[in-house]
Amino acid sequence: MGEIFVSMAGTPEGEVLALFLALMSALAHAIFAAVNKGGIDPYLNRGAINICYSIMAAPFALFVFPLPTQELIPLLGLSYLLHIGYEWFQAGAFSRGSFTLVYPIARGIGPVVTAFLALFVFSETLVFSQWLGLVLLSGAIFSLAFINLGETKLDSEAKRGLLISIMLAVAAGIFVALYTTVDAFGIRKATDPFTFLAWFFFLGGFGFPAIAYARWRKMEDKPEVQPLIARGIFGALIAFFSFGTLMLATRIGKVSEAAALRETSIIFATGIGVLFFHEKVDLKRMFAILLIAVGAIMIEFH
Repeated sequence: MGEIFVSMAGTPEGEVLALFLALMSALAHAIFAAVNKGGIDPYLNRGAINICYSIMAAPFALFVFPLPTQELIPLLGLSYLLHIGYEWFQAGAFSRGSFTLVYPIARGIGPVVTAFLALFVFSETLVFSQWLGLVLLSGAIFSLAFINLGETKLDSEAKRGLLISIMLAVAAGIFVALYTTVDAFGIRKATDPFTFLAWFFFLGGFGFPAIAYARWRKMEDKPEVQPLIARGIFGALIAFFSFGTLMLATRIGKVSEAAALRETSIIFATGIGVLFFHEKVDLKRMFAILLIAVGAIMIEFH
């Protein structure tokens, strides 16, 4: 299977597949973020998800695919640390801010930063119309956050908490760009891309779950474990599609394009916010969503 993906890199068919994978990742990530935001606590949700996908990936990492090469080990280690940082910032932002405020900020930063990193790391270049589409996409995503922020009336203490959530979301967005670049570099160095994926998901169970467990122990009213396990299993299955398809898209296509197209997840996330979190979508928000779609089209069809 891995050989098929590798052989399609740089081909017209590979470009079409990379587009499909990036859009699949966008939908899956919107669902994944909602699973992480909802429920008992974002920290506990994330810990449960990581444990579950680590257990699911363990047989493949330990018995199906080979051990990471010396070249892959430091890349997996760096990816491991970056994802812990991202998960911590994201959970902190979700625990303090609304879904339709925090999510657009975190996702709006990633594509632009990733495009610049891809320029230096992979020597990937975008034409003018793609850069314009990238700015349009990110700007429209940010506008959704500012629309929500402008309509929020809070006291001074709540505003302070909101400011912290925005800062955490910005940090999460920067870490998105960093881990996307490192993961793309790692999966391209692997002979079989699924070797990198198997070890990436397996190692994920040894980081954030410890943070989640420490938080759970400090809670006076500890939540039941069964609902967390159910959320963890569902979130893990979504994570394989969300992160796995993105990494495969960066293996066979341009990193900057895949990262930008993945952020169309905000379109799906807005629908989820309305349906499940009862958040509003008016004409201004619909216009911003339209601009996101236009920006994505400009990036892909240049």
